[in-house]
This record gives sequence, structure tokens and C-alpha cells, in this order.
Amino acid sequence: ILSLTGTQRIYIKTWGCSHNNSDGEYMAGLLAANGYQIVDNELDAHLWILNSCTVKNPAEDHFRNSIKSGLSSGKKIVVAGCVSQATPYVDYLRNISIIGVQQIDRVVEVVEETLKGNKVRLLGKRKLNKKKTGGADLNLPKIRKNQLIEIIPISTGCLNHCTYCKTKYARGELGSYPIEDIVNRAKEAFKEGVKEIWLTSEDTGAYGRDIGLSLPQLLYSLIPIIPSDCRLRLGMTNPPYIYEHLEEMAKIFSYSQIYSFLHIPVQSGSDSVLMDMKREYCIKDFKDIVDYLKEKWVLLYFSRSQPT
Repeated sequence: ILSLTGTQRIYIKTWGCSHNNSDGEYMAGLLAANGYQIVDNELDAHLWILNSCTVKNPAEDHFRNSIKSGLSSGKKIVVAGCVSQATPYVDYLRNISIIGVQQIDRVVEVVEETLKGNKVRLLGKRKLNKKKTGGADLNLPKIRKNQLIEIIPISTGCLNHCTYCKTKYARGELGSYPIEDIVNRAKEAFKEGVKEIWLTSEDTGAYGRDIGLSLPQLLYSLIPIIPSDCRLRLGMTNPPYIYEHLEEMAKIFSYSQIYSFLHIPVQSGSDSVLMDMKREYCIKDFKDIVDYLKEKWVLLYFSRSQPT
């Protein structure tokens, strides 16, 4: 059966952020579109795709243990995600096929070669194209883990160079998708019955800085196409890149289609530690953002609670 290209069963496991999960869904969609069967039971699979996260040690430990388990079970292994992209030459990744985070649209090719017994390593980072992103096209086929939730990457990479972070080495420089591409993907998802859109990236607040746009511009373009019974959720943003948009973001959060939710990392309560981490903000910046939005959200809550 292993000689019949496209007929094998593939198991995909993903660790980490929503961007990683979106990558896993795209890889599943591409493989299914080429005749492969995506299975939930790893023991039934001919090949495992292990999509890694490098942000926290436990996730990386689980990833490493899964590789060991798969190899001991005689499974073919392809590794993906930020661990294998950032540190492809560690001992436990030797002689294992790797697909880079900017190469996921070539997953079928990597799987085919690995099933034949070959080792493939696609690690090159693409140069930013005319659309200013090194990531995969947003219109690729996808198999969603949750049929009601569409995860849309709005950019790849980031602007920071934090002291401790390997994700930068994996995802690279900021590359924002055009607003039109994101809006079109959302429209298609709603047509397919999705009820929530999750916007994701390594730093959503930095969206558009490389192409002369901003996060509020993107959100104002999305609001008109969100059905009344659907919602949009915004992913993580670092303080420096959301600070200048606070007034506009408060207005955007007043729309019923937008969850009044914002993930802003604290990282440390010490300015000196933040400086050593090269986080490019101080405690006052974080407090100013939280206080401002809390005040606006309280006003919004009471205004919505009043009878009309």
C-alpha cells in the first residue's frame, strides 16, 4: 500500500498557538485534497506529522517524546512548526523529514518522499513576495478542527528581537497579508457555516506596518461582512503596537460582532527585566493600555445595559 501515492493514512498533531493550529489545518486540507486520509488515531496512520511549538519547554518535551514514540512504533515521521524550523540540527531531529513554517503548501511533496523512505528538509524562508508575506496563501484547502471556527493568519513573523525568543528565528520578519485576502477568506468561511473568526499572528497589533496599513483598518474592513450571529476574536498583541490604536480599538470593541477581548502579555513586573528581555515597553505602558480599555469597556457595558 505504501507504493500507492495518495492512499495512505496521515495523523497530524499540533502543539502551541492558533497560528500553528491554522498551519496544521492547512496541511490536513492539502493532503486530503490529494487523496490522503486524515485520521485521529495515530496507531492507524502510516505517517505522523508532528507540528511543534517552541514557546514553552513542556510543549517541546511532548514533541520530542512523540517523535521517539512514533519511531519506536515504526511510523514514518515528518516534523513541522517552530522547533524544527528554529533548531533543525538538534540530535533528535537527525534523519527526520522537516517542513518549514513557510513551506507548508509543499506538504504533499514532503509526505510523498518520506513515505518512499527519503529524508526531505524544506527549511528555506521565502523572501517577502509582492503581497509582503512569506507565508502560505490564505485560499488553500483546510480541514478545521472545529467546524465553527476559522483561524485566519493576518501576518507572519514579527518586528521584535526579544532576548529569549526562538519563535523569531522560526517565523522571521513581519509579513502582512493584504486586507482583501483576509476579507475574502472570512467571507468564504462564513459561507461554509463558520460562526467565529480568530485572527492570529505572532503579534496582531503590528499588522500592516510593513505595507502601510494598520490593525484598525483591517478590522473596519471585516466588520461589515460579519453576520449578526457570528463573532470575531482578536489574537495576542504586544503593548508597543497596540498603544497608538487604543482610541480606535475601543470603538471597534463596541461592535457586537467583535469580542471585547484582548490578549496583552505582561511578561514581567520589572522595567529592568523588560529592558533585558528587549520587550520595548515598560510597566506604565502596559498599565495605561489596560486602564484605558477597562474604562471604555465599563462605559460600554453600562450603555448596553440601559433600556432603549
